[in-house]
Amino acid sequence: MSERELISKKELLEVTGISYGQLYRWKRKQLIPEEWFIRKSTFTGQETFFPKELILARIDRILNMKEDLSLDELAGKLSPLPDHIQFRKDELVKRNIVSGVLMDRFGARDSDDTIYSFEQTLVFYVADRLLRNGDISLDEAEQLLGTMKEHFPKFEGKPCELLFIRKMGVSFFLLASSPAELYVESGAKLVARLSLTEMIEQLQTKLN
Repeated sequence: MSERELISKKELLEVTGISYGQLYRWKRKQLIPEEWFIRKSTFTGQETFFPKELILARIDRILNMKEDLSLDELAGKLSPLPDHIQFRKDELVKRNIVSGVLMDRFGARDSDDTIYSFEQTLVFYVADRLLRNGDISLDEAEQLLGTMKEHFPKFEGKPCELLFIRKMGVSFFLLASSPAELYVESGAKLVARLSLTEMIEQLQTKLN
């Protein structure tokens, strides 16, 4: 798993042209997730960093939308699980959001004009991401879909992570509140660890 690229708060303000006050006002209004404010030790002391790709995309969206919407209206548009976004099955494959291989396996009973909610699409998107990366098999994807459908709604939009662990050929998935410290027993391999908040953000970007 590659380390995600971070951007410092100072560089973020320089690149985007926003002020310190705007950044933290948007945080208070929950336009920017709390978990994106990452405190790290540096040679000058504690500094704040952000996941670069996600924060730049989010700020770009806020700046483009804030002329027409209030901050409270924006918060609704940028909510963790936007209920207003729905997609037809055939659109997901045509737009390369989900692969045909995955949909042939798990959406075979659905017609092309079947409408999926954002949450259903997210489950497919996460499984497809791990499948394309070679982290899981199709059988494990089925296991993942079951885990997500059963447990993800319990988080009610709160930040959480998906963890995939394999030991001696036995695989299992965990959903945990984020951020979480994780210690895996000897002989077990943490194959994948995904922030579902980041997956939601990526999916929203793809759908726009």
